[in-house]
Amino acid sequence: MRIIVDADACPGREYIEKAAKENNNIEVIMYSDINHVINSNYSIVKIVDSGFQSVDMKVANETARGDIVVTQDYGVAAMVLGKKAYAISPKGYIYSNDNIDRLLFERHISSKVRRSGGKTSNPKKRTEEDNERLYRNLLKLIKNASKG
Repeated sequence: MRIIVDADACPGREYIEKAAKENNNIEVIMYSDINHVINSNYSIVKIVDSGFQSVDMKVANETARGDIVVTQDYGVAAMVLGKKAYAISPKGYIYSNDNIDRLLFERHISSKVRRSGGKTSNPKKRTEEDNERLYRNLLKLIKNASKG
């Protein structure tokens, strides 16, 4: 089991690393493109070329069964769920086979609205509650993944 992070736009990295350290020093790999600078004394940071979805594709391709992936991208979440991995958002919401189809459909509808000139709401600012949810649910996924 590893924790793989789509780190281009991933706040809460310190909570991810804290959960990993507290659970037998689980390996954390953070993927980012060359336009982002990420420093960590704990995680392995891997840089990929910039380009449309380059980090997303690297994360999806590198994920194996039982890994935990932190991503805000529903498409990446869907791909890793298909590999029998776990997926969680940076705000701590767990993606599952029960909710991913709805999330992808909502993304599709929002995209159609924007293409036709409409507006959709902006994401809410990150809160301390988001950090706590990320940490708590990450511990839950680590426990589930450890069971196999």
